[in-house]
Amino acid sequence: MLDEAVRDNLIARNPMRDRADRRYHQNTELQRASPVPSPDEVAWIAEACAAIHQSYGDHVMLSAFLAARTSEVAGLVVGDVDWTSKLVTIERQCFPGAGGLSIKPPKGRRVRRVPIIEPLEPVLRRLTAQRARNLPLLRGPRGGVITTAALRDATGWDQMIASLGFPGLRRHDLRHAGATWFANAGIPIHVVSDILGHASVETTRAYLHTDNTALQNAAARMNERLREAG
Repeated sequence: MLDEAVRDNLIARNPMRDRADRRYHQNTELQRASPVPSPDEVAWIAEACAAIHQSYGDHVMLSAFLAARTSEVAGLVVGDVDWTSKLVTIERQCFPGAGGLSIKPPKGRRVRRVPIIEPLEPVLRRLTAQRARNLPLLRGPRGGVITTAALRDATGWDQMIASLGFPGLRRHDLRHAGATWFANAGIPIHVVSDILGHASVETTRAYLHTDNTALQNAAARMNERLREAG
């Protein structure tokens, strides 16, 4: 019931999860030594998942390149992809409930549009080609919603991701990765916030991670500044 209240935005958090979440995040942060995966590395992860079933690889790509939550990926329909503007509209989330599938507005009830980045275009072309606008964009091998638990169990996520060099990478970290890519590309923070559907840029800042690309860019700028000063 408390989880349902969170989804309906009646309460901010489930208090029963707070203590366990704090322990989990503390341990995860200590264990994670891997940087935020690059777009090429996420594509590599997606290929590994697609070897089990194509839908799992597609889910990884959609989660990262749309910077979307798992339930939001499940809520997408073909008509949400606008090829004229090259935008994807995220206006609902879909997840299994006690009485079947539950469809609700996104968290915070913020409908948003996300630009289609080139690496994602082939996936979206394949998923939308000659399909009715009201059909779900993506479903699992048996026609069901892909939840984060389903992706974990079907792919052996923890072991697979460790073997690829990203120990501790969570499914939700794909959304963080996408946010970081947008920010590192120089997209203004308020635009990144809109892409993520956040009400506050401060929430967005917590999603962004300094990765190797950002550090290398910082070094290049500092070296250039030092040469100019010399």
